[in-house]
Amino acid sequence: MNNHTPHYRMSLTVGEHSVRHIRRIVRSLLHEWELTELTFAVELGASELVTNVVRHVPDRRCTLVMARRTAGVRVEVADGSARLPRLAADADRESEGGRGLSLLDAVVDKWGVAPSPGGGKTIWFECGAAAAVSPRSGATRITAQGPVTAVGAGTRSCVRHI
Repeated sequence: MNNHTPHYRMSLTVGEHSVRHIRRIVRSLLHEWELTELTFAVELGASELVTNVVRHVPDRRCTLVMARRTAGVRVEVADGSARLPRLAADADRESEGGRGLSLLDAVVDKWGVAPSPGGGKTIWFECGAAAAVSPRSGATRITAQGPVTAVGAGTRSCVRHI
């Protein structure tokens, strides 16, 4: 990452209450970068990835990187576990877990996993700003918050429009 790209990097051992603090950091950075329209998706995405570290990584250590992009934000969470995540095919409605990556997939433009050469992995996602993409005609999806007009050609938008 070049030194001129605004970014935030934090290495830490996460616990049950870490997600709340990370959400505050995300909100603060998005406000500073004038990308507050991405707050819902980026907070949710970062929360889900850090929660996965708390639940599935034995030492709970990770590195979170949040980088400002020309057209939005990229978030990465790296950990030392070689166990790769997978989308739950059919999460039980009563289950308290198993939906994190499905939620991530539903609210971000794109995401992926990159295994680390020395073991571990980096899970990343990107969200684009509304000003950087053009609307698809008539594309609407329904969420718990109500109708959302999807934007971008062939991608989902992180921006909520009612």
